[in-house]
Amino acid sequence: MNHTVLLIEDDPTLLRGLRDNFEFEGYHVLAATDGELGLKIAQEGAPDLIVLDLMLPKVNGYEICRCLRDQKSETPILMLTAKSEESDVVLGLKLGADDYVTKPFSLREVLARAEVLLRRRRKVETAVYAFGQCRLDVAARVLTRDGTPVALSPKEFELLEFLARNAGRALSREQIMNAVWGYDCAVTPRTIDRFVNALRQKIEPQPVQPQWLTTVREFGYRFTAP
Repeated sequence: MNHTVLLIEDDPTLLRGLRDNFEFEGYHVLAATDGELGLKIAQEGAPDLIVLDLMLPKVNGYEICRCLRDQKSETPILMLTAKSEESDVVLGLKLGADDYVTKPFSLREVLARAEVLLRRRRKVETAVYAFGQCRLDVAARVLTRDGTPVALSPKEFELLEFLARNAGRALSREQIMNAVWGYDCAVTPRTIDRFVNALRQKIEPQPVQPQWLTTVREFGYRFTAP
């Protein structure tokens, strides 16, 4: 099955070059020349990848990133930016973009980065995380323990998936809040602690002495994979 890529770019020459190259590689291409239309297509067209210019008429690329991530869209976003300032790149990544290329760029580089993002997404979608007597199936959105399904709320599942996907890394409460609840959501560190404690009750052999989901003192949490 061919992947669908959404190109949101207001430069007609660049848009044509991107479209031609993605179509030549076998992609189905959707396109928009302003941010308002691009956001609508992103929400309704279910693309597998979004190639997004930051400087757009009507709605800029930053707001598109923010809106899609607030709506829990996990579609990979590759930013195209004419700005080389580090702060602009960092802002785009913080708002939910997955990677970026700075203009001028080669079309081969854009295609290569697009393939990397799609390959990474396929790994996430097919991932199954096993730890102790538990098995977390991301695609099926099911957690089992000793073969028995464990009831998780949507946010509990998203939190456990994020922690498992980043196994071995010390994650701050702020990182967890931004990834699971979004940047504009009024969630406190205490909320994170409550959700972690709830997960421990469901996955840990001894919740008071957690084996998988451990505390990093005065920072956050770490998920330890076997």
